[in-house]
Amino acid sequence: MRNLLYLLALLLCSGCGEEKPRHYTHEVLNRMTPVKDQGKSETCWVYAMLAAIETEHLRWGDSVNLSPAYIEKALEREPNAPENKRGMGATLLRLIQKHGIVAYDAMRTVDTPAPRFVFMLGAEYTAQEFARSVCAPDEYIALTSTGREPYYKYTDIDLPDNWLHDRFLNIPKDSLLAKTVRAVSRHHGVCWESKGHAMAIVGIAHDDAGHKYFIMKNSWGTKRRHKGLDYLSFDDFKAKTLAVEMTREAYEGPR
Repeated sequence: MRNLLYLLALLLCSGCGEEKPRHYTHEVLNRMTPVKDQGKSETCWVYAMLAAIETEHLRWGDSVNLSPAYIEKALEREPNAPENKRGMGATLLRLIQKHGIVAYDAMRTVDTPAPRFVFMLGAEYTAQEFARSVCAPDEYIALTSTGREPYYKYTDIDLPDNWLHDRFLNIPKDSLLAKTVRAVSRHHGVCWESKGHAMAIVGIAHDDAGHKYFIMKNSWGTKRRHKGLDYLSFDDFKAKTLAVEMTREAYEGPR
C-alpha cells in the first residue's frame, strides 16, 4: 500500500518521463509544524488542511499543532461520510466547526479517547471553542478552476470526495496560480488538492534550470528523500490542481 502511495506521489509531483531535478533552491520556506504520517489512511486532506491552518498561525506568531486523529474519529459520527474517510480541505473546515478540534498531543491516534476539553495557557476550552479560536467561521475560501463553469462564480465539485457539497469559487488557472504564489510568498498557509492527494504548500523553490516549484509538506512521514517535503512544478500545479484553500486575507491580499 505504501509503495503504491509513493508511486502516486511521484506521478503527482513530476510529469511522466520527466527527469526529476537533483537540486532545488528555496526562495521561500514558511514555518511549519513537524511532518506527520497518515499511515494507511486516506485522510491526506485532513493532514493537509490542518497543516495549512498551523502554518497560518505560525505566521501570526501563534503556535498550534492539531490532531488529525480527532477528525478521523469525528468522521465516524457523520452519516454521509464515506467508509474510506476521504474528503477535501473544505470538508475539514466544516467538520471542525461542527465537532471542534484538539491539540495533537491530546489525541495522537484514533485509538486514544477523544478529550472533552482543551487546556491551553491556563484556560479550559471545549473542542468547539478551541476550533473557533484556531479557525473562525468563513475565515477560509475554497477555490477551484474549471473552464466548464463561469469564472468568479461558486460551483460544486461533483466528486465523491466533496460529500458535503461545499462550493468553490471558480477562477482562471493563471489567476489561481498567481493568488497561490502571492499567498505563499506572504507566509500564509495553503492547502492544495488534486484528485488523488492533498498537501500543504509551505514554500517556493526553483531548480538549476530556473523552473519554479511549490514546496509541499506531505503527510507520509520523514523517511523519504526530502524528509517529508515534495516539490510540485508550477506547470503541474496548473495541470493537476482540483482545489486550493487559503484564508480570505491571503486571497484578497493587502488592502
